[in-house]
Amino acid sequence: MPTEAGLMGTIMQFLPFVAIFVLFYFLLIRPQQKRAKEHAALIAAVKRGDTIVLSSGLIGKVTRVEEAEVNVEIAPSVNVRVVKGMIAEVRNRTAIAANDTKAVTKA
Repeated sequence: MPTEAGLMGTIMQFLPFVAIFVLFYFLLIRPQQKRAKEHAALIAAVKRGDTIVLSSGLIGKVTRVEEAEVNVEIAPSVNVRVVKGMIAEVRNRTAIAANDTKAVTKA
């Protein structure tokens, strides 16, 4: 049976590893999880009419929202299908719902 001093010595050896893990959790893991959750909420809230920035740097306007993809107009009459995960940023939001069937009229 180990003595009390030997047990304390063993605990003191592992204490720096525990402290490093706690430090990594609060400085690296937790903020990354928070960012991932915010990005998922951003992607879920994308709707027709939003101006978005893709991870490749392209900027376009959402013309159609599907389950896993969006159609983005990157130039007049040039639409591309993009996987929702590639959306990096939503620049501005509009009040048009994603499943709105009304046609958007241009003035």
